[in-house]
Amino acid sequence: MDKLRLDKYLWAIRIFKTRTQAAVAIDDGKVKWNTANVKPSRIVCIGDRYSIKTPARRWTIEVTGLLHNRVAFEEAIKNYIDITSDEDKELNQHTGTSFYTGKRQSKTGHPTKKQRRDLEDFFGEGPEIDGAD
Repeated sequence: MDKLRLDKYLWAIRIFKTRTQAAVAIDDGKVKWNTANVKPSRIVCIGDRYSIKTPARRWTIEVTGLLHNRVAFEEAIKNYIDITSDEDKELNQHTGTSFYTGKRQSKTGHPTKKQRRDLEDFFGEGPEIDGAD
């Protein structure tokens, strides 16, 4: 039977971007097995259920297959079942819509050069050119 560490498994199924992030989350108590804290070196077995909490999402998964290497998302989702409760799914939707990514929304912020000129024309501000001294 192949042995597979929990941090490597969570990285391989694309829950965390790096193995280090997975290990830190596990050490911080964000990943639980049967409501108990686990270590990154815990051996993953088929049928295990894990509760995972990240800043963006909260879910519960059941292991259906083991992955030793990171694969495409379409392949990764075949190796676990998302058994997140309806309550957590509702929380995830609310969090997803209110989550600030740090990027500025399109068409907001500083006006373009054309918009600035239109504003200056509207308010009568801006440089006047007489042509006379």
